[in-house]
Amino acid sequence: MTDRARHSGENVMDRRSFVKRASAVAAGLSVARAAHAAGDETLKIALIGCGGRGAGAASQALKTEGPVKLWAMADLFSDKLEASLKGLCTGQDGQYDREKHSGLADRIDVPPQRRFVGFDAYRQAIDSGVDVAILTTAPHFRPIHFEYAAQQGKHVFMEKPVAVDAAGIRRVLAAAKVAKQKSLKVGVGFQRHHDASYLETVSRIRDGAIGPILYLRAYWNGTGYRIRPPREDGMSEMAYQLRNPYHYTWISGDNIVEQHVHNLDVCNWIMGTHPVSAQGQGGRQVRIGPLFGDIFDHHYVEFTYADGTRLFSQCRHMTGCWNSVSEHVIGVKGTADVGGGQIAAGEETWRYRGQKSNPYQIEHDRLFEAIRNDKPHNEAEYGATSTMTGILGRMAVYSGQEVTWEAAIESPVALAPQRYEWDAKPPVLPGEDGIYPCAVPGVTKVV
Repeated sequence: MTDRARHSGENVMDRRSFVKRASAVAAGLSVARAAHAAGDETLKIALIGCGGRGAGAASQALKTEGPVKLWAMADLFSDKLEASLKGLCTGQDGQYDREKHSGLADRIDVPPQRRFVGFDAYRQAIDSGVDVAILTTAPHFRPIHFEYAAQQGKHVFMEKPVAVDAAGIRRVLAAAKVAKQKSLKVGVGFQRHHDASYLETVSRIRDGAIGPILYLRAYWNGTGYRIRPPREDGMSEMAYQLRNPYHYTWISGDNIVEQHVHNLDVCNWIMGTHPVSAQGQGGRQVRIGPLFGDIFDHHYVEFTYADGTRLFSQCRHMTGCWNSVSEHVIGVKGTADVGGGQIAAGEETWRYRGQKSNPYQIEHDRLFEAIRNDKPHNEAEYGATSTMTGILGRMAVYSGQEVTWEAAIESPVALAPQRYEWDAKPPVLPGEDGIYPCAVPGVTKVV
């Protein structure tokens, strides 16, 4: 049985709720805490995935209002776990909150017996007596970890993307239903939904500031992801790939899913739904060779929504080229630079001038406030919808075919190894020249 990822009515905010949330963020107001017995109880956290984003998410969770403890940590690699723990305890710079992890040591209690390493470490961390699981591993593992956390009755914050293939999306949607049945709170790392500028700009667009939408443009064009050192002697292929997760589609989903999904999420938010089809093109032009795995270095996709509106999408990793990470909407009456917080309609120009805030922190503030006060909070469905939009685009580019949403989400193609062991074979292996085979448009099958 499969589930369809859709933006339901509960995911579409009216202008009143948009402005209410944006005003609260701009004013720097903390969410009011109700006088509730649970508010005085310490929430214990398990951090699962100890890279830069994991450290940032843990730091933000520990800065929420009310007693909270980092109780357990899990990662595939012990050195990453220990480095992350040391950074959190000593005040190492956070990659995403751009602040020192200061004042957190008294909220960290992770002795050696609650530091778990390996493929089953997530289970041990979740089962260690925690209330909240922070899931920040490589995206491939997100459905597995979310499913187990929901089964065990844990609240969850999980980073985007929430999967790398349709099989994973179906698994996430099923787990989201379990979470709702158990009244568990789920946050997803699409932090633009908690950014005051985005909230107000999207609200105005949806309220008709630029008239009926003609088309949308979205970009994640940059210089590229960091390149890891060559493999160490004796390192297994599985270990090497998991040390270099971004460069393998089965682990990261490729750039269109791993990063550009932020922009696609904003476009779905504006449209109130997901595309019904996609076609596009892409490939590898400069990022080739053994260090770059099997991902593409550029994608161009034309998405079509049910009402015929088109979204023109670009993502690229090349040096010396035009760069942009942004979303734009063109309407009958004007245009909007969404991330820039600007709308131009005729002779009228509006620009967001409210106070800047940290949406990474706010998304955790709202999640933990919902946990303490048992308020509805489940972002898993729209997280799955936006992730599936990126997967749909990648499927269209890899295959060179027009792919429908229905065919894509029911695809039996699963990007996964047969077993999770260090000596197991990953889904993609290098050739004799050390170069990994990648998708060939017109040949590769995706559905």
